[in-house]
Amino acid sequence: MSSSTVNQLHGPVRRPAIATTGSFEATLPPLPETTVFAGPPAAPTPVAEIVAALRTIVQLEGLTETEYTWLATHGTERIGDDRALLFRENDPADSMVFLLKGEVHVRRRKTGPMALFIGRAGQMTGKLPFSRMKNYGGDGYASGPVWALDIHESLFPAMLEAIPSMAQRCVSHLLDRVREVTRMEQQAEKLSALGKLAANLAHELNNPASAAQRSAASLFGELREYGEQKYRLGNLCLTEEETRSYKNWVRDTRIRMSAYSSTCKAPHSPLALTDREEMITRWLEQHHIPSPWSIAPALAETSLPIDRLDELAAVIKPDILPVAVATVASSLRVERMAETVVDSTVRIFDLISAIKDYSYMDQAPIQDVDLAQSLENTLVMFNSRLNDIVVETDFDPTLPPVSAYGSELNQVWTALIENALDAMNDSGTLRLCTKLTGQFALVEVWNSGPEIDPAIRSRIFEPFFTTKAPGRGLGLGLDTAQRIVSKHSGFVSVESKPGATCFQVRLPLDRAEAY
Repeated sequence: MSSSTVNQLHGPVRRPAIATTGSFEATLPPLPETTVFAGPPAAPTPVAEIVAALRTIVQLEGLTETEYTWLATHGTERIGDDRALLFRENDPADSMVFLLKGEVHVRRRKTGPMALFIGRAGQMTGKLPFSRMKNYGGDGYASGPVWALDIHESLFPAMLEAIPSMAQRCVSHLLDRVREVTRMEQQAEKLSALGKLAANLAHELNNPASAAQRSAASLFGELREYGEQKYRLGNLCLTEEETRSYKNWVRDTRIRMSAYSSTCKAPHSPLALTDREEMITRWLEQHHIPSPWSIAPALAETSLPIDRLDELAAVIKPDILPVAVATVASSLRVERMAETVVDSTVRIFDLISAIKDYSYMDQAPIQDVDLAQSLENTLVMFNSRLNDIVVETDFDPTLPPVSAYGSELNQVWTALIENALDAMNDSGTLRLCTKLTGQFALVEVWNSGPEIDPAIRSRIFEPFFTTKAPGRGLGLGLDTAQRIVSKHSGFVSVESKPGATCFQVRLPLDRAEAY
């Protein structure tokens, strides 16, 4: 048997060992400053009481009294108060454990305060016979008083000889917990992906929605102002020649502005826009236009050439010029607001279309997927993070579509692109490539971030392995990507050196090979 010190560190569970019930919602209280380990009781518990507790273990139902007694007499007890540590992450796992009382909350150090797994009384867990379990996948803390019984792995042969049915019981339980952990990993990754997608989509929709709301709210007041200016212009009783000259100027000016806008946009630089506004303000002041500070911004935001204002002053009397300029400015402002509403709603529609394409909503699960378009749709979901990213694409136009689960492939691209952006801290070069290599379609996702440490390169596809700060990732993205690609009979590989990391995904073109 192990010494008491070793027993204190041996715990009942690792990542796949503890059954879960709502564990994604649970959080642990702050850790104690001084760690207290669960250990043997001051006095051994009577065998009869241990046997009675073992009868609550679901996986042991049907054992004989002799078999229960064997477990009770050969096991090592451990007890602990609330917040006692039963095992540490990465500690060797060498005992099968029966939880006789209390709960154990398991938390990985890289995932913040969230409890990933919860083990409760009445469960058989830890390292079982035939299990390939080597180390614990997280820190296990008692939630309330805990009582456990350990069966060291050195006793497994004797246990199977004394209790022959334990072989079948352990194998069945191993299969159950593998299915449960797989379900948990998929659920966690889907929730994580959904949260990120919702955040990106909310950010993308917020900009055009806010612009449309502001423009629509201002449009009513501006329409009233435009109407007032038109009334004022009509009250001046222009002659037929003056009216014709004004209409011709408006028509020619719009033609000039349209031609100018098709080749050169209005200045986007705040400094350039300010200089243009000051120049127009000086022109308005020189021609004695009232309230130039309210008219100049509307004219400065357009492509109206300054010489057109000089032409207007030449064909309109000085006493009519202020009303004419104000009318033109109000008209341009109304049109600009209407254009903003239209552009914003078009942008919202485009985003909704992109998310439908991304999720393959209302489409068959398996279909011929255009990999280039699939990558483009995924990029749209990351627009809010691409401000300081140079995106380069090299898509092979001769690459045929791939028969696949479209929405699941997009999860792969999402994981790889997000991984690349995180590696570059949202600043660098992202390069996406597609090409044909033999009977496989090859997709490459390059980033200009630092080299992946060779010491951890072999572990990056492990579930729950992450180098991100606590709370920033569950470490399931690359694991999910690999499982989805494997489902399509493809494979994922990675190459990395300083300033260049590339994830390569190969997918078979022949549908018969994939399914």
